[in-house]
Amino acid sequence: MSNLTQKAIRETFTELLNEKPLSQITVKMIVEKCGINRNSFYYHYRDIPSLIEEMVVDEANSIIEEYPAIDSIETAMKAAIDFASKNRRAILHIYNSVNRDIFEQSLWKVCNYVVRSYSDLLLKDRKVDPLDREVVERFYRCVCFGVVIEWLNNGSGVTPEEIDSQIEHFCTLYRGIPEEIIGRITK
Repeated sequence: MSNLTQKAIRETFTELLNEKPLSQITVKMIVEKCGINRNSFYYHYRDIPSLIEEMVVDEANSIIEEYPAIDSIETAMKAAIDFASKNRRAILHIYNSVNRDIFEQSLWKVCNYVVRSYSDLLLKDRKVDPLDREVVERFYRCVCFGVVIEWLNNGSGVTPEEIDSQIEHFCTLYRGIPEEIIGRITK
């Protein structure tokens, strides 16, 4: 029963987030729409921010599980976009609220994972100075993170398909650069 209640709370909250800004959603609205009492909500969550945090962290972990092997920068960037595009309107409401940091921390976790996975694949069996690796990975984490944030900030009319097309175009322009970087940093 407990998992069903938790699932119902999360689904109801997501529905409400897809309808209205976070600042207009209350625990009372969630429990009324969900058909439970307030105590049931507070049994599972301390407050709405703790509900948001659990949901966003779970979604980040889900994306990481969905992409067990990152074999290209394109896959890495698409994984980061996938994180933000699931329930995009709800994500935008969280992103444009005082709880933005929860989303950004989880997005950073996803970006860190995808860049590290791709880096592990490219640098497998090669000797690389740890500082060089850190600098390169930080750059690509920032690129992935920046693409998603830019899409959230300015891409209200940009569809996930258009983003995929832009990522493919970027990757076409980008082709060969990882190999050049690897050549510079490997020993």
